Amino acid sequence: MNKIIYDNKEVTPSKVVCVGRNYVEHIKELGNEMPEDMVLFCKPNSSISSELRYVGEDGHYEAEISFLIMGGDIKGVGFGLDLTKRDLQSKLKGKGLPWERAKAFDGAAVFSEFVHIEKSDIDSLEVELLINGKVAQKGGVELMIYKPKEIIKEIKSFMSLEDGDIVMSGTPKGVGKFKRGDSFVGKIKKNSLEIIKKEWIVI
Repeated sequence: MNKIIYDNKEVTPSKVVCVGRNYVEHIKELGNEMPEDMVLFCKPNSSISSELRYVGEDGHYEAEISFLIMGGDIKGVGFGLDLTKRDLQSKLKGKGLPWERAKAFDGAAVFSEFVHIEKSDIDSLEVELLINGKVAQKGGVELMIYKPKEIIKEIKSFMSLEDGDIVMSGTPKGVGKFKRGDSFVGKIKKNSLEIIKKEWIVI
């Protein structure tokens, strides 16, 4: 089973639960309809990675504030990349089929280490992604359609969240393609102060 690091200790998530279409400008950039209800989907443990791999010409990056669950609630935060095979996803969506082939493949959930976060600080979080030295994505909790507390409540209305599970809270505008050799720097900020920084070179 794949593991992540939380406060310098190894943790094994049973799953990753992802929120789709949670930032208005991202919905617009992909030409999607505004959802009537929260869009949720899962990635298995086998999709988790600490490496960033090229996934093909239709591969897109999506930077996300990612939360670690302990005791049924948010205890940690990390930077996450939800990798998506966009053309395949569009084809599957067009046929009304599930997204797993485009979202749940091996290496599709890339994470930094996670650090402890207080409940009172969750609403002050922001994600930022730089690619080859330029800001590609930036957005905070204030821009989310569904806030973290609402997300956790909705997931728990039909699915158990186990210790170590990860919730990816959606991506702001600026998603796009990437290639081998690209330099990624992912950051999580709290009240504009950097609390996590992780660097990758696409392999």
